[in-house]
Amino acid sequence: MSSTKKSVQVIGGGFSGLAAACCLAAEGHEVNLYEKNATTGGRARAFEREGFLFDMGPSWYWMPEIIEHFFNRFGRSAADYYTLKPLDPSYRVFFADGPMDVPASYEELRALFESVEPGSAPRLDRFMTEAREKYETGMSRFVWKPSLNMTEYMHPSLLGKVWQLDLFSSVSRHVRKYFKNPKLIDLLEFPVLFLGAKPSRTPALYTLMNYADLKLGTWYPMGGMVKLPEAITRMAAELGVHIHTGAPVSAIHAERGRISAIEVNGERLASDAVLAACDYHHTDQVLLRENDRSYSRNYWKSRTMSPSSLLFYVGLSKKIPGLRHHNLFFDESFGPHADSIYGTPAWPDKPRFYACCPSVTDPSVAPEGMENLFLLIPAATNLQSDPSRREAYFKQLIGRMEKLTGQEILPHVRFYQSYAHEEFIRDYNAFGGNAYGLANTLRQTAWLKPAMKSRKLSNLFFAGQLTVPGPGVPPALISGQLAARLISGVPYTYPSNILSAKA
Repeated sequence: MSSTKKSVQVIGGGFSGLAAACCLAAEGHEVNLYEKNATTGGRARAFEREGFLFDMGPSWYWMPEIIEHFFNRFGRSAADYYTLKPLDPSYRVFFADGPMDVPASYEELRALFESVEPGSAPRLDRFMTEAREKYETGMSRFVWKPSLNMTEYMHPSLLGKVWQLDLFSSVSRHVRKYFKNPKLIDLLEFPVLFLGAKPSRTPALYTLMNYADLKLGTWYPMGGMVKLPEAITRMAAELGVHIHTGAPVSAIHAERGRISAIEVNGERLASDAVLAACDYHHTDQVLLRENDRSYSRNYWKSRTMSPSSLLFYVGLSKKIPGLRHHNLFFDESFGPHADSIYGTPAWPDKPRFYACCPSVTDPSVAPEGMENLFLLIPAATNLQSDPSRREAYFKQLIGRMEKLTGQEILPHVRFYQSYAHEEFIRDYNAFGGNAYGLANTLRQTAWLKPAMKSRKLSNLFFAGQLTVPGPGVPPALISGQLAARLISGVPYTYPSNILSAKA
């Protein structure tokens, strides 16, 4: 426990804000968390309509040991709050010539690779050995640094790992060293789709995601992904965090290099430290006065962003045989779609897309005999999406699903609701309407990301997907834990046995 008790205000009730609040409260600090929306969870909120429960954001439960380790910090387990179910197959990929299931069993995965590309099973073993080494080094050491400067990485034990991590090669080049078949390449490049750059420009370090995907498996919390933020919110309250929803922060006031108060619903509230776990750009460029900002407007304009998304939440009046819980539609070429995201920003003509059908696993999320469907198109940031464009995309996606599943779907749509850039900005103050934060390019990694500590205000700190370590549910939980350590001044130690925590 920290020797000096502080009062801390946390802005934002997403995963990073909740994680930081739990850590700080457990250390004895007085913590108030302010969330602008009606519920906590950030992008991981949910809504109900006509008996359907829709997760609004994250739907992939990966790296369960990172999440379990977080609960273990407080003498708890995820199992205290929800039931976690492994998915098998992990997901289905629809190619133009038919579907391919990705099995949860590694031996079955080896057989799948061998059937697609003879001789590839032993190469998969070597590929996965390297991916495991990157994952274990990255998730047990590198991501647990606040990255305030590059000297944090100068320890000999870490310097010796740099070449092993393939920071200076690309995912595309690394995958093609091992495999030639386009389907296998698509499968292995898929996890980096949302990292903010083409596989040819994403460091091969991120093949660690293949280990998380193919070896650690894909999971699902029964009742929906919303069970995770609900659990952490409940734990935060148990630890003594004061949670305020419907409480948007409209300004941060500072004097002589320190925050004097934040403004919430017209009231000025003082504290010893403030953690901005909301959108970093919004805090830096909107909530702060110009002289108190860490970065210039031009700095933010020069950032490379990960994609936004056009989402559809769909209620169907019948079951759709042929769909798995997770489904990737790779029936169109990714080249033109990638160019529309990472090259010249534009809406793609024939996008690849993702379909989540949680009612395959969980009957509680849809009325009996019906199907809950979540569709996602990755898209560039800073685009406009009028109703006619959204409707056209919806019909295109449903039409392609009908063709590839052999099922009639459109006449059975009871309703659908769309969500895109404008809603990301409205609900989360998301910079450029982004869904996944900054791109994970080499020039935006570690100490080259926006810093976790303000350059101008000594008691202002940051957490979330626009700072260290990056976007995603486990990284956001880590970000909050790192920020809490900076605020409390607790000496740095690597978390012990993090990779052995069992879901």
